[in-house]
Amino acid sequence: MLRFPVEPMNATLGSLPGEADDDHWAYEIKWDGYRTLAFVEGGALRLQSRRLLDVTAKYPEVGALPGSVNATRAVLDGEIVCFDDTGRPSFEALQRHETQAVYHVFDVLSIDGNDTIALPYEQRRELLGDIVEPGANWLVPAHRVGDGAALLAATAERGLEGVMAKRLGSTYTPGKRTKEWRKIKNRIRAEVVIGGYSAGTGNREGTFGALLVGRWADDGRLSFAGGVGTGFNQTTLEMLRTELRALRPDTCPFDPPPPRPYLRGASWVQPELRAEIELTEFTNIGLVRQSSFLRLIE
Repeated sequence: MLRFPVEPMNATLGSLPGEADDDHWAYEIKWDGYRTLAFVEGGALRLQSRRLLDVTAKYPEVGALPGSVNATRAVLDGEIVCFDDTGRPSFEALQRHETQAVYHVFDVLSIDGNDTIALPYEQRRELLGDIVEPGANWLVPAHRVGDGAALLAATAERGLEGVMAKRLGSTYTPGKRTKEWRKIKNRIRAEVVIGGYSAGTGNREGTFGALLVGRWADDGRLSFAGGVGTGFNQTTLEMLRTELRALRPDTCPFDPPPPRPYLRGASWVQPELRAEIELTEFTNIGLVRQSSFLRLIE
């Protein structure tokens, strides 16, 4: 029988299954939150983070969950999510715990001492709907079989992170990252101005770590928008290093200057280069989130 702690099963980042294979997959909304396992036993609840830490005390609003579980003991898997004033999931609100958390339960690993991880996905999903009744701070979110493209398009329209694709018949393998589960993220493209770069380490010691980027404000200031540290190959790194060193001034072009963590080892450049990047969103304070470099804009 599964006991605390249990390493969750993890998905690989990928694309939607092809049309010919679409009906062999189930699709769920990908919630932007904290992955959390719930251990219910004798009316008590224990919440476990992805890093195997006990986080029960952080979410007292989920404490009454055992009363809505139709089993004496159960191990559940899901995502802790907070929503902003518009009703959209907000990772920033979750980090600050600004609103009450809602536990989105999407899998069941054990019921009354009987492990269910060897059962196919669709059977676990059916059992999950039977044993968990919705409450004010927990629910079993909907899923659909097939037509993943339509669900992905709907999440993009609503400004959600994306979808999870889970192969029908797949079992739950704790601690494994598997292609049987795929996360497909919505991404947006944006133009930013390069105002500096951070020092590189390891195999990037001779180039740079991340581009420090901004966006022009209406009043003419270059507003800092964060760092972009992925999306480069070696050719791009070397090309950008040459371009950046030719533009290096003595002063920071951002107004106001970036937060202190970005200042360590930073080199500034004249804000003449523009780049197209891909990202999930700009945060409430205007910083890029999960961004990657695409190209320089001529």
